[in-house]
Amino acid sequence: MSLNKLTTVDRRDAKLALAHIYVAFIALLLGGLAGLLQVFVRTGQFTLPAGIGYYQVLTVHGVLLGLILTTFFIFGFQIASVSRTSGTFSDLQRRLGWIGFWLMTIGTTAAAVMVLLNKATVLYTFYAPLQAHWIFYLGLTLVVVGSWVGGAGQVLRYVQWRKENKGSKEPSPLLSFMVVINNLMWLVATLGVAVSVLFQLLPWSLGLIERVDVLLSRTLFWYFGHALVYFWLLPAYMVWYVIIPKVIGGKIFSDSLARLSFILFLLFSVPVGLHHQLTEPGIDGTWKFIQVILTMAVVVPSLMTAFSMFAMFELRGRELGGKGIFGWIRKLPWNDSRFFVPFIGMLAFIPGGAGGIVNASYQMNQLVHNTIWVPGHFHLTFASAVVLTYFGAAFWLIPHLTGRKLTKSINNLANISGILWAIGMTIMSAAMHIAGLLGAPRRSDYSEYGGAQQAYDWIPYQIAQAVGGTILFIAILVIMYVVVKLIWFAPKGEEEFPVGDVHESSGPTPPLLENFKLWLVILVALILFAYTVPLIDIISNAPPGVKGYKLW
Repeated sequence: MSLNKLTTVDRRDAKLALAHIYVAFIALLLGGLAGLLQVFVRTGQFTLPAGIGYYQVLTVHGVLLGLILTTFFIFGFQIASVSRTSGTFSDLQRRLGWIGFWLMTIGTTAAAVMVLLNKATVLYTFYAPLQAHWIFYLGLTLVVVGSWVGGAGQVLRYVQWRKENKGSKEPSPLLSFMVVINNLMWLVATLGVAVSVLFQLLPWSLGLIERVDVLLSRTLFWYFGHALVYFWLLPAYMVWYVIIPKVIGGKIFSDSLARLSFILFLLFSVPVGLHHQLTEPGIDGTWKFIQVILTMAVVVPSLMTAFSMFAMFELRGRELGGKGIFGWIRKLPWNDSRFFVPFIGMLAFIPGGAGGIVNASYQMNQLVHNTIWVPGHFHLTFASAVVLTYFGAAFWLIPHLTGRKLTKSINNLANISGILWAIGMTIMSAAMHIAGLLGAPRRSDYSEYGGAQQAYDWIPYQIAQAVGGTILFIAILVIMYVVVKLIWFAPKGEEEFPVGDVHESSGPTPPLLENFKLWLVILVALILFAYTVPLIDIISNAPPGVKGYKLW
């Protein structure tokens, strides 16, 4: 039980959380439309109007969904979570939240305008030597800095709770603890992309420096890029660990296990970026192999989470009278979108995780690297497991913040959106995986392959991607309708912000798990171990013309 007795989010904090959520769903609609256009173009039967380029919509799709939808929804959810479990924000903490929001919004607008003007068609990864307009890089910088400022407000509220309850034997609120872990991971990870943008890409685009070290910029990006995946994932885990037990009437299986899994994600999130660069020259194979091993270590907290979730499901199902080996499954609330939609995401994470093992494997990666298999994997993990959990959370979070009700009819529509998403994603992702095994490239619109026989082999899978993508966009339209109803038109009322209690048999939580100084020291040590020598090698062995290049 938490010492905090609040059951609702303060209205001032709710306004701040909603502002973030509004931007997130606008990004979903626009990014989803760009994704639909992509799969149509890849069939070879559709040409984009008004001179719009394929790689232009690819950049819109990746940036809006991978960076903007996620960051804004995560911060809206985390603000509400901290306010609900640690207490109402102070004026300073809330002000930091608003400053962060406006910095991120201004940055998003600036970057989006450059992409729409076709002056920043640099894909989601914005790799050099592709160069964008300097306003695009400045916009992304504002998004990152804004997230630091907004995250500081959340962390300060948690610190305040610790001070207010000093001497208590009770651990801090689990949901707030998880938010702090995610913010710390995000801060450490974004240092890499901040260095790359501020000291390489931005000065380069302004003409202040003649060239950049491409390998160094890519390595700094992936120092950030893999932790970004966990930044998306951990809020979904917050919902799975803390919210879903309350939704189904059960209890959190283990407070200690939940905290330990988040700490392990923190430790193994950053020092693993080189496994995205296994095919790149200039990085010693020994260090690639070491980071592959560190990457595989994330299987441990993932399996801990799976065990915790399904143990909780079984305990609740048997409490409701489930008999036999699988009888408890029928007792779960399958008609409740707050459970059903995230559960679809949990199932998608099983094949998605298996594909991730292939991607991170030193040998198997050679087969699938830079093929469309990789987006197929990405759409199972991020675009299914994570995004469906966000949607499931939105179905109760938005009415809680707006003072409305999730009615039966809206709930049914929400379930339909989840089913449509599952169907569309199954078709599209399966086609991507198979086409990838046949050698279909990751980002191409395939037009440059002309009449090559290989391109003909990919056509059925390109058409399947378009079919799946169309169903997915229909699902997005249904979700947008649900969201609009929950914001403005659903009946007035009170919707619960569900926070689960810990099971009585869980046992006490060791204070060691909340020793942030210890875990941060270990994290820094792992990063220094994994990156010091590779970065020294990259800088000291830079090619002619870049040799001696300085970051400033």
